[in-house]
Amino acid sequence: MEELSARVRNLSPSRTIAMNQRARALRERGVDVIDLTVGEPDFPTPQPIREAAKRAIDEGNNFYTPVAGYNDLREAVARKLRRENGLDYPSSRVMVSNGAKHCIANALLALVDPGDEVVIPAPHWVSYAELVKLAGGTPVSVPTLAREGYKLAPASLEAAMGPRTKALILCTPSNPTGAVYSAAELAALAQVLERRPRVWVISDEVYEHIDYVGEHASPASIPSLADRTVLVNGVSKAYAMTGWRIGYLAGPEALVKACIDLQGQMTTNASSIAQRAAFAALESGTSLIGGMLAAFRRRRDLVVAGAAALPGLSLVEPQGAFYIFPDVSAHFGSRAGARSASIAGSDDFADFLLDEARVAVVPGSAFGDDSCVRISFASADERLAAALERMASALASLRSVNR
Repeated sequence: MEELSARVRNLSPSRTIAMNQRARALRERGVDVIDLTVGEPDFPTPQPIREAAKRAIDEGNNFYTPVAGYNDLREAVARKLRRENGLDYPSSRVMVSNGAKHCIANALLALVDPGDEVVIPAPHWVSYAELVKLAGGTPVSVPTLAREGYKLAPASLEAAMGPRTKALILCTPSNPTGAVYSAAELAALAQVLERRPRVWVISDEVYEHIDYVGEHASPASIPSLADRTVLVNGVSKAYAMTGWRIGYLAGPEALVKACIDLQGQMTTNASSIAQRAAFAALESGTSLIGGMLAAFRRRRDLVVAGAAALPGLSLVEPQGAFYIFPDVSAHFGSRAGARSASIAGSDDFADFLLDEARVAVVPGSAFGDDSCVRISFASADERLAAALERMASALASLRSVNR
């Protein structure tokens, strides 16, 4: 429609959601599909958090809250950052939004002007580039290499920046690759950014607690970046609270105030009941999440071993989050059964798995790498094992054709 704005016409829909919807439509028709698309824990929200939400309802917490969130929740975020990350933010430099995605959108809208560029290491989460475009900016995708653990190299960062560079988006642990930046690796990137004092860092740390390699490191802990880092986190992944929609950001006071002003004109506050539940989650520290992390580690080992045994797949073992991102390009140029067309890229490969194996995954093209697919292992062990068996059977049916 010509009446629609250019920003909407240029917006790409989420292929994660698209594949999830295709899988859901098949299940509604009675087809047994194993859906490994969406990145959300399959566990119930821990009981103490649910009880806090029930109390909030019974106590009449049904009114508007401050735009930036309840004051005691902002203070709980500040305590969490001091206790777990060694970062000293007063509550005035913290705000609460409708999920970590909303925090990133707020930060980009507050920072980016038309024509500004935002550097994004690829593979990257599907929404980063689209949120940059919605803010009027230009996403600059910088490829990373499997042999380097899918981490941005300082030289690549240097080469990607120009006079219009406004920000760098980092995600650690990473969606979709599971890469985790060490403190030393972040310090090496900081050395490059020290020569660009006007470039901001938006640090997406929502997978912080799903880390299999050690202590989490944040760019906000580096002195030269502290005053230009927007730290983004939330309760969705660690506490199995994806549907509660609570995220938070911390940063310089002027930036946080700008984000509060933006949110005040768009959504006002996040859910009052969900905020009370998030307060209980943050105050519990890590006491409620150990069992989930142990399950994710077990599932990671199961899926990594199973995928490594499948023909034509190669992958880097994820250091965090709950995805594998195998390279499936060895199967490009092949086809199965009566399929008239050969597999030409990750979209075709994902369609092939859904059609032939009844396993739903997300094509890597959505993340900026068309040679791979993303497979979530946030699912029950037996479903993961069944998915691997189905994939093995489907891959066995492939045959090469002339390109």
